[in-house]
Amino acid sequence: MNELLKSIFSASNFAVTPLLGSLFLSLLINLITVWVVVHFFYYPKGRRRDYYFTFIMLSVSIFMLIALLLQDSADMGIGAALGLFAIFGIIRYRTESVPIREMTYLFFLVALSVLNGKSDNLTLLEQIIVNAAFVVCVWICENFLTHSNEGCKFVKYDNIELIKPERYDELKADLEERLGLKIIRVEVGAVDFLTDMTMLRVFYLDSEKRIKSVDRQLKITPDQAFINP
Repeated sequence: MNELLKSIFSASNFAVTPLLGSLFLSLLINLITVWVVVHFFYYPKGRRRDYYFTFIMLSVSIFMLIALLLQDSADMGIGAALGLFAIFGIIRYRTESVPIREMTYLFFLVALSVLNGKSDNLTLLEQIIVNAAFVVCVWICENFLTHSNEGCKFVKYDNIELIKPERYDELKADLEERLGLKIIRVEVGAVDFLTDMTMLRVFYLDSEKRIKSVDRQLKITPDQAFINP
C-alpha cells in the first residue's frame, strides 16, 4: 500500500514537463482565438447562445483530441481532421436542422482547432500569425461580404391573385401591411392552385442587421408553435 501511495504521489507525477507547458500555451491560444471569432463575429448577428456554447466546447474537445491522442503521429492528424469533417458532414447534428451559417462556423472552428492541436512544428510567433490569419479572414467576410441591412423571410401566402407580375406593387403593399416591414423585393416560389397558396421569399429592410435563422422556416410544426427561438 505504501509503495502504491509513493508511486502515485511521487515528484515525477507532478513535474511540469515541456509537453505540458506547450500544450497549455497552444490551448490558451486556441481558446482565445475561438472566443474572439464566436463572441465578436458570430454572436452579434446570430444571437444563438446554444451555438455559442457548442462552438466553444467543441473546439476545446477537438483540440485536446488532436493534441493528446495524435501528438506523435505526423500523418494521422490529417486523416483525423478529414474524418471529423466527414462525420459532421454526415450527421449534421441530426437533432436539429443546423443553418448554413452555423455549419460554416462549425467547420471553420474545427479546422482551427485541428491546426492548433498539431502545431508541434510551429514557433509561438508562427502559431499566433496563423490564428490571426483566421481571425482576419472572418473579419473580412463578416464586414465586407455579409454586411447588409437586408433580411430575408419565407412566407406562405394565401392571396395568389396578387402574384401576377402586373400586380407586383399590390403584393408588396399587402405584405408590408401584414408584416409591418419595409419590403425591398418579393420572389414567388411554388404555387398550389388546389389550396390557393404560394410560397414567397420576402426581402425586407432589417434595421437590426441580424441573421435570424427563424426567417428560414418553411413551415410551422406542432412542436414549434409555442416556441420562441
